[in-house]
Amino acid sequence: MIYFEKVTKEYPNGTTALKDINLHIKPKEFVTVVGTSGAGKSTLIRCIFMEDRPTYGKIFVGGVDLTSIRKSDIPYLRRKIGVVFQDYKLLPQKTVFENVSFALEASGMPAKEIKNRVPKILQLVGLAEKHNNFPNELSGGEQQRVAIARAVVRQPKILIADEPTGNLDPKNAWEIIDLLLKINQYGTTVVMTTHNKDIVNAIKKRVITINQGRVSKDQEVGRYTI
Repeated sequence: MIYFEKVTKEYPNGTTALKDINLHIKPKEFVTVVGTSGAGKSTLIRCIFMEDRPTYGKIFVGGVDLTSIRKSDIPYLRRKIGVVFQDYKLLPQKTVFENVSFALEASGMPAKEIKNRVPKILQLVGLAEKHNNFPNELSGGEQQRVAIARAVVRQPKILIADEPTGNLDPKNAWEIIDLLLKINQYGTTVVMTTHNKDIVNAIKKRVITINQGRVSKDQEVGRYTI
């Protein structure tokens, strides 16, 4: 599903964020990427959805070589990859329903299909009754659920979650993790970064540890030991 082959990422300021990364993430895996701040976690996942391009090496996602993909094809690739951020990135002037449907409208999906699909996704994330609410009327946990709904409404093969619980209290954080695990059980590959040791150690999924831009550990059922 996702291959990194000797990937190095250097920035113009002289920072080397990734150094000779080799890894393989299989379809339907749930993988947690951990490491200290500045270790290279976010750069690694940004390379998966083409927010960053590697300086050296190759990255394959679903058999597609990202290092040779045309710029015009990147939007089509991103339709297969859902992304969730720590700060939600919701549109404040749009309702819950409109925030989720916006991704489908942008891809040209017919209105009839949008009206059929969005309620099902809102049911999945537990927000069916709040479809007419605006983001400022929701709790932080509910806003993150909207962001997850928006990321998975196009039924992507891969879901990237960059510190999805970073702004949440423990109760809401665990609810978000339970939702991500449920989405993974439906067959979506999930790649999540986090600093939360308790979550990493409790879910007992594969853990990739990044240290100074390199993979220092890759544990099939791992623990966060930094």
